[in-house]
Amino acid sequence: IGEQVSLKCSFKSSSPITESLTVDWTYRPLAGGQMETIFHYQSVPYPATVGKFKDRISWIGNVARGDASVAIESPVMSDNGTFICSVKNPPDV
Repeated sequence: IGEQVSLKCSFKSSSPITESLTVDWTYRPLAGGQMETIFHYQSVPYPATVGKFKDRISWIGNVARGDASVAIESPVMSDNGTFICSVKNPPDV
């Protein structure tokens, strides 16, 4: 609580890394409910502009190294839930 936390995500792809590569982080609260996209990356990071993680998620990954990790600032207990990292590198998914 209160300290930056890293959400690690690594990937391997049989295709070369290009600008078409996308990373999407989604979140579902522990109590269940709606999945929400909290972070998108395609060539540059697109942090969430709305929702509970607005202004608190930063890109710490490096797609050239197969790293799609993000960091969350000032986590609180209510952030608890399921975080899913999805990487697509067309034509490889």
